[in-house]
Amino acid sequence: MKKKSKNTQLVWYLFLLPSFLGLALFMAYPVMESFRLSFFRSNGTIEKWAGIDNYIYVFKNAGFWQAVRNTFYIGFFQLLISIPLGFIIASIINQMKWFKNFFKVIFFIPYVTSIVAAAMVFLYVLHPDMGLLNTLLSSLGLPTSTWLADSTTARWGVIILSVWHQLGFIIIISLANLQAIPNDIYESSSIDGANRFKQWWFITIPNMTGTFAFFVVMGWIGALKRFSETYILGGLQGSPGRSLYTIVGFIYERGFGGNEFGVASAAAYILFAIILIFTIFNLKISKMNKAN
Repeated sequence: MKKKSKNTQLVWYLFLLPSFLGLALFMAYPVMESFRLSFFRSNGTIEKWAGIDNYIYVFKNAGFWQAVRNTFYIGFFQLLISIPLGFIIASIINQMKWFKNFFKVIFFIPYVTSIVAAAMVFLYVLHPDMGLLNTLLSSLGLPTSTWLADSTTARWGVIILSVWHQLGFIIIISLANLQAIPNDIYESSSIDGANRFKQWWFITIPNMTGTFAFFVVMGWIGALKRFSETYILGGLQGSPGRSLYTIVGFIYERGFGGNEFGVASAAAYILFAIILIFTIFNLKISKMNKAN
């Protein structure tokens, strides 16, 4: 009987083996190889030991710090707009008696749309001559703009795109957590004379702090890894004036644009450290808020 049990377990491990091999080959190995390359000057074929020179070079590089500023600028305003807006929309949908599922689908469709496809659509929307946005502004008698030719408006174009793309995710998660708040709390507050706004302000929002912390952490991780939309809208250089040049764009440009794989690997691990520190900081802040 024991032998049969061991054979069954062996079969299970054999079924799991392809997945483990895939993880080792396509995830674990690239991570370790990238870490090793960060200590070498490498163009993909020739390597020379560099120690921590690649890390020093990245920290001293003005382009890297410009990429950091752009990444944080776009990420900060995206979260500042998308989290409150998504929560407010979710609160409105949660109060509806009809068409709840319809609005869930409408708002969630952009999230499941490829960010590359969404960015291509926004290229047309923000086009200075034939773009939908300028056409709409012109029809309303408002001034138009060459959105992707100006540093400020180009960044805000990416922010609007990111808010539109991520809003559905925030709404759906917010709705799930709103529906998890016990109705007894609302009923008790109604007896005490609280109106809907007071219930929303003093009951709903405090019960959503954990969800907000989740949105902030996941939002910053996604923001720090931003690349596809800025690359499509601004190209490899992050035009105009490198206003769309992000940290991942810096890594991509150094690695695949300049064949400086050691520098690119060092920048990738600096990005990893930034994400790790930011995540720990946000989690500690959220725990402090829960404790209070």
